[in-house]
Amino acid sequence: MAKEKKEFVEHITTQAEDFPRWYTDVIMKTDLVDYSDVKGCMVIKPYGYGIWELIQKEMDGRFKATGHKNAYFPMFIPESLLKKEAEHVEGFAPEVAWVTHGGHEELQERLCVRPTSETIICSMYSKWVQSYRDLPVLYNQWCNVVRWEKATRPFLRTTEFLWQEGHTVHADEQGAEEETLKMLGVYEEFAKNVLAIPVVAGRKSEKEKFAGALKTYSIEALMKDGKALQMGTSHNLGTHFAKVFDIQYLDRDGQLKYAWQTSWGTSTRMIGGLIMVHGDDRGLKLPPRVAPIQAVVIPIAAHKEGVLTKAREVLQSLLAVGIRAEIDEREQSPGWKFNEWEMKGVPVRIEIGPKDIENGSAIIVRRDTLIKEQVSLENLPATIQKVLDAVHDGMYAAALEYRNAHTFDALDFAGFERSLNEGTGFIRGMWCGERVCEDAIKEKTGATTRNMPFDQANLGDTCVHCGKPAKYMVYFAKAY
Repeated sequence: MAKEKKEFVEHITTQAEDFPRWYTDVIMKTDLVDYSDVKGCMVIKPYGYGIWELIQKEMDGRFKATGHKNAYFPMFIPESLLKKEAEHVEGFAPEVAWVTHGGHEELQERLCVRPTSETIICSMYSKWVQSYRDLPVLYNQWCNVVRWEKATRPFLRTTEFLWQEGHTVHADEQGAEEETLKMLGVYEEFAKNVLAIPVVAGRKSEKEKFAGALKTYSIEALMKDGKALQMGTSHNLGTHFAKVFDIQYLDRDGQLKYAWQTSWGTSTRMIGGLIMVHGDDRGLKLPPRVAPIQAVVIPIAAHKEGVLTKAREVLQSLLAVGIRAEIDEREQSPGWKFNEWEMKGVPVRIEIGPKDIENGSAIIVRRDTLIKEQVSLENLPATIQKVLDAVHDGMYAAALEYRNAHTFDALDFAGFERSLNEGTGFIRGMWCGERVCEDAIKEKTGATTRNMPFDQANLGDTCVHCGKPAKYMVYFAKAY
């Protein structure tokens, strides 16, 4: 075992040594992505895309269960449309990619490659929404977006990335706010029950909210390097975009009224999040519900009579009940294979050799604990299903334990700075709600407000920074 571990460590930088390098080693050596010839644009390879497909499948089912339908809108946005909403365009201007020519001809009007779709979608909603009978509009689209980033890292921040963006229209403020919070709740439940990631749900500050929104809410997760990652956002857009794009409807009372809107989104950034929440020095540790391969069957002494036959039977029994499984019949040694599949984060490894077959059993190894267990071949698929659920629960519990151990309460700014210096993580503190104070905290420490959680613990009456009367309890952190 010591030799196998040494061989493994030579391939991947440890988290303690260099966390960013560990992250790069993991995503490259597990074949999730590769770098393309376009700066900042990643190629998502089949193993990485398989994770995204499962994320998409799980989330899409949840969206449809809440009444949403998928649509698709153009990726090119005329400059005049983007400029109709000043705050929105100002917020995205530094990141916008422009199309200026079609073939050899210069375009009469520049086209923006969508950084987000509010403007192009609003232009269509102004045509489609005429009456209260047309409401609510509950649409979502799966697509790519482009934001011209200076510093990029695969999954976490890339020039082009994949995401979903929901865009809904409602008759009144209550409908919009209920939708905004409902979809945030969908994200929170998805993070817990699919990604095995505990998150903090709450409202963003005015500084951190989406450009043009009335209110922005987010879910925030803590990575193993102590930094926060925004995993998803949900925005109550109010009537702001409706007034700019003339989205009005004739209400039951015969009055023409402006509609209320929401937008909400998550992206391939979630893959970066699950890597950094769960991964260890052996590599990936994938939550079973988004693992492209949930179980791998490894024949031991495959050259001996009956071993491969039995191993293949085991594989077919797993596939028959919907477990995503593969068999590794390559000629490398068992130890090499163990390391390979541990590095790729497969939740369960099943080892089967001549003695196991004699005993009517197999050895299973959980990726989250590396604990080995001998189990009966009888009803093995049902056993593996239970183990996969146990792996999910164990991974969530471990991530929650880490987050709790790296969440600190600060009662004053000296304590705030001490917590930040002694151990990275979430810092909970009271805040006066003023932008100047928020800016000062970031300038002095590099920490930003992540959100104001719905569960507002009372840590005192004064702001952790300026000492003025406090309005909110806030999660602060250094963030991606």
